[in-house]
Amino acid sequence: MSDLHSIRPWRHIERRKSRQIMVGNVPVGGGAPITVQTMTNTLTTDVKGTIAQIQAAVDAGCDIVRVSVPDEASAKALKLIVPEVSVPIVADIHFHYKRGIEAAEAGAACLRINPGNIGDEKRVKEVIKAARDHNCSIRIGVNAGSLERHLLDKYGEPTPDAMVESGMDHIKILQDNDFHEFKISCKASDVFMAAAAYQQLADLTDAPIHLGITEAGGLISGTVKSAIGMGNLLWAGIGDTIRVSLSADPVQEVKMGFEILKSLGLRHRGVNIISCPSCARQGFDVIKTVEALELRLEHIKTPMSLSIIGCVVNGPGEALMTDVGFTGGGNGSGMVYLAGKQSHKLGNDAMIEHIVEQVEKKAAELEASKVKAETA
Repeated sequence: MSDLHSIRPWRHIERRKSRQIMVGNVPVGGGAPITVQTMTNTLTTDVKGTIAQIQAAVDAGCDIVRVSVPDEASAKALKLIVPEVSVPIVADIHFHYKRGIEAAEAGAACLRINPGNIGDEKRVKEVIKAARDHNCSIRIGVNAGSLERHLLDKYGEPTPDAMVESGMDHIKILQDNDFHEFKISCKASDVFMAAAAYQQLADLTDAPIHLGITEAGGLISGTVKSAIGMGNLLWAGIGDTIRVSLSADPVQEVKMGFEILKSLGLRHRGVNIISCPSCARQGFDVIKTVEALELRLEHIKTPMSLSIIGCVVNGPGEALMTDVGFTGGGNGSGMVYLAGKQSHKLGNDAMIEHIVEQVEKKAAELEASKVKAETA
């Protein structure tokens, strides 16, 4: 039941062919699973707080975490942070190229540099040398809000063409210095501008692409903008790693990132809950039930599906396509479906505990089957 995306050809997305780089021990591009990133918002000098925030992101499934390195004290703190976490750390560098050198020395797996403020080619070359010496990759992070002055003078304002020119200029610098372990992003807060820039980039380079709609907004508005902008690009096969930029807890960024990928069948992690919006036909309180189950099932990492439908209009049909299902009926009870088939009736009062139990049981079975297949 969990692999329906893979067996229906009309759900297939043909991903853009990109070369692969390594961010620490995580492959990016070249057909590797699309990774989900976030960024800490603690002071990097708060070592304990930053480690705790990174760990919370990891627990939510985050693959790569970016940490800002605005000063020398932060670079020194990074050296204490890196050994204590289990994911690759990207050092976010702006203005001071020496911070990039220090971050590489401190153990960063990747250096994010902004072409709009990193400085001239001589400084970039020093960052390249540090990255090479310390086995770091580099992200060229173009941002519409901080383009180089000469490009703003040329184009009059931030445009997709200006962003792409910035990115390609810096790709040339890296390639001229025989450095190829890089990925690139062209972010803007305007969905149309970002999408147009990414589409151009996808045609001009085989570098892995980091997707994002920058400064997207709060949890709801930012998620919507990110889903529209990144969703369209991902659907077109563009994107090797993503970050949903939200004015919210980094854990929420990770969750929303996975939800975007799950909706397109590009990444599967945890329980995909299919539920109705509810109406007068509902046989139980769908909204409260789903809210409770989302919290109770957060610990499940195994990809699987669960349908929670309030009545028999669509309930049986949705349950046919999910690992576990519950469809509301009458007289305070509903029907439990397992592997798409009717299994047994269940009273609404016992619904949540029983569904959690069934999901945990199914997850254990799927994991056991996976281990058996791997060792066969």
